Amino acid sequence: MRKENSTTAIKGFVFVGLTNNPAQQIFLFLAFLSFYIMTLVGNLGMIALIRVSPRLHTPMYFFLSNLSLLDVCFSSVVATKSLVNLLADKKSISLIGCAMQMYFVIGLGSTECFLLVAMAYDRYVAICKPLLYLVLMSPRVCTFLVVGSYVLGLLHSLVHTVFTFRLSFCHSNKINHLYCDITALLSLSCSDIYLNELLIFYVAGPVEATTILSVMVSYMYILTNIVRISSSAGRLKAFSTCTSHLIAVTIFHGAILILHFRPKSSNGSPTQDVCDKVLAVFYTIVIPLLNPLIYSLRNKEVKDALEVIQRKVWGKMFS
Repeated sequence: MRKENSTTAIKGFVFVGLTNNPAQQIFLFLAFLSFYIMTLVGNLGMIALIRVSPRLHTPMYFFLSNLSLLDVCFSSVVATKSLVNLLADKKSISLIGCAMQMYFVIGLGSTECFLLVAMAYDRYVAICKPLLYLVLMSPRVCTFLVVGSYVLGLLHSLVHTVFTFRLSFCHSNKINHLYCDITALLSLSCSDIYLNELLIFYVAGPVEATTILSVMVSYMYILTNIVRISSSAGRLKAFSTCTSHLIAVTIFHGAILILHFRPKSSNGSPTQDVCDKVLAVFYTIVIPLLNPLIYSLRNKEVKDALEVIQRKVWGKMFS
């Protein structure tokens, strides 16, 4: 029997999805579409608000606008294809399409990890070195941090994508997931995936650990400086500028750790497969929706800027 040595044995993949029940698929389509529309409105609205509000033209909101753009792209990579598949008889994706989807899911997710570190560094400088803030967080430095986040994230993804799609996929073409997830693809390969597992352990693992540790170190210094503030009002004001970012980091990294870095013994059961898919929905569709809500509901400056815009709009309408 001839042994296949490349991915040419399979021209595409088929997603198993959450359910084959037509009524449930319609319900999921409407739910996913609602989440996706709210994600677009929330994040694009946040970008527009930051651009038109002079009071929000600061490094903190420069990073936040890039986070919103990242969330729009990240959600679109998964949501658009998932919405099409929910209404399609055959939930398929081409080999190239799968490679591109995996590349952008890992790349944009990794970029968000690095961008959250840059945002933590911004809060560290603002609270621990306020007199040097405008120097240390100049437009040039902020641009460098954002561009660096994208470069590191996309390079990290390129490594995993190249080494995944050089494998042979001859066991099956059915991906038991909602999108082209690397672990789901590795389970379909009939090649030796030892090198891929090493890359996950020695490349993806350190990226996740390093970004989490960097945020934790930043907040250790932040908390140390906040404790030294004499007035309780001053401490509360200083900490309030960090809570939104801290919540976003906790939710994002918590989902990654549960989805990708749990013990292998928890894999394989039908219940675990469903939980994985639900977590994937939360990670790729719900979290991008939560970020603008977290930063708008808990941020006085964003609320004030939104009120100013609303007053201007109402003023023009009734003038």
